[in-house]
Amino acid sequence: MTNIFLTGTGPGPDMGMTLLMFAGIFAVMYFIIIRPQQKQRKEIQKFQNELTEGTQVVTGGGIYGTVKSIDLTKNTVDVKIARDVIITVDKGFVYKDMASCGQQK
Repeated sequence: MTNIFLTGTGPGPDMGMTLLMFAGIFAVMYFIIIRPQQKQRKEIQKFQNELTEGTQVVTGGGIYGTVKSIDLTKNTVDVKIARDVIITVDKGFVYKDMASCGQQK
């Protein structure tokens, strides 16, 4: 009777299977991480482009307020945060105030 022991000296794993596995991992990463972030960024950009006076917003620094005026030449927004207190913020740092939309943050 002959005993045969597999010591792992045979051919390695199939290269096609390895490439298929990496492609699958990339596809999962794309649909779970990359695609939702791109979609969210487009929604934020759309909101920023459609800003109007009186819109409730939150700045990138976490300050809640109401849009008082928009300067398209400087790409800035004047935000009223309290009575007689208006700050100027870059338009790229103005986000939707989810609390005013009736949605949960």
